[in-house]
Amino acid sequence: MVKIIKDKQYYKFCLYGFLKNLKFFDPFIILFFREMGFSFLEIGTLFSIREIATNLMEMPTGIIADAFGRRGSMILSFLSYIISFTIFFFLPSFAFYILAMICFGLGEAFRTGTHKAMILEYLRLSNMLDLKVDYYGHTRACSQRGSALSSLIAAGLVLYSGSYRIVFLASVIPYILALLLMISYPRSLDGTVRQENTGNPFKDALQQIKSTLKDFIDIFKNPRFLKILFNSSSFDSVFKTVKDYIQPILKNYALAFPILLYITSNRRVAILTGIIYFLLYFLTSLASSSAGRLLNRIHSLPKVINCTFLLGGIFILITGSLQILSLPLVSILFFILVYMLQNLRRPLTVGYLSEQISNRVMASGLSGESQVKTILVALLSPLMGFLADILGVGTALAIMGLLLLSFLPALKIKQQSERVT
Repeated sequence: MVKIIKDKQYYKFCLYGFLKNLKFFDPFIILFFREMGFSFLEIGTLFSIREIATNLMEMPTGIIADAFGRRGSMILSFLSYIISFTIFFFLPSFAFYILAMICFGLGEAFRTGTHKAMILEYLRLSNMLDLKVDYYGHTRACSQRGSALSSLIAAGLVLYSGSYRIVFLASVIPYILALLLMISYPRSLDGTVRQENTGNPFKDALQQIKSTLKDFIDIFKNPRFLKILFNSSSFDSVFKTVKDYIQPILKNYALAFPILLYITSNRRVAILTGIIYFLLYFLTSLASSSAGRLLNRIHSLPKVINCTFLLGGIFILITGSLQILSLPLVSILFFILVYMLQNLRRPLTVGYLSEQISNRVMASGLSGESQVKTILVALLSPLMGFLADILGVGTALAIMGLLLLSFLPALKIKQQSERVT
């Protein structure tokens, strides 16, 4: 059996995930917007704008990455993120936040699918493709450890400043480091970049894009790919829509927490949120690193993917129901289970997707999956915000859980097919 080689590039992949997830605003993003006076519908609208911006650029950036090289795409991604964080800190208004969300969406478009394609390209070159689920699970676990540390640092920043806005400025630092890390990646991870040479640079570039686009379109002729694409993207879109709504639940719980009554409300929320998110991401790192072991026990990717889909819908439904019943602590525990399940599931779906995509168009193929997800999030985020404003967060969560469960009969996948070549 081939073993994971923990060489310099392995640690670079892990460091990338760690730095990328030092998003100090993540545990407080909804609380920050609420502090700014925005309604849940306005917050959902901002999230929707981010997803629409990502969606419009998703496939073009994936095709550009496959045609011209993935490292350049990743560098542009981190530059876009840094601009977004800067706007959030220095230009606090709804109009400017729309621009910040667009920049963030552009960063997502350049990044999503691209780095996973680089990992899969490295595994192909190293004859370790059989370990893709386990390997990606390891790197994703490092991402979750970054999120865990990020939660504690973010809580400290909010405690120190008394405001949530500082977390955006702090997020610039790890993203500059991640940008420098991308520059150090070897050229071999750019993928199979076609070298057209007609003597006309503009014509060569168009030919490269045309050839890559043809390969990209071909993968959508595979019905197995379409099934796993919609299975993966629908689950992740519902998760992404609801995941930050743990924050208002945590806030209400923190404000009623008798031990912390002697400090101001923002600092009280920061302490409890930082601790809960630290524990949450510590557990999700364990879940991601366990994906390979789970697959080795069950020996069926489709079976695990279908089971986790079902459990995800049930857990979100239970989370919302417990919040309706005014049981916030138990509701928080089930929310943590939703996070763990998603991080256990993601390496499995990436592994299954990669088996349906040619390595020549891996970045654009994975970007296709991400694009479907962003369309769904763009539709679901305003709906979630509207329902939370009208019916309450608990009812909105329960409805989202039922919605996810309703997708399962049409998206259940069967036995694994052969990979597209």
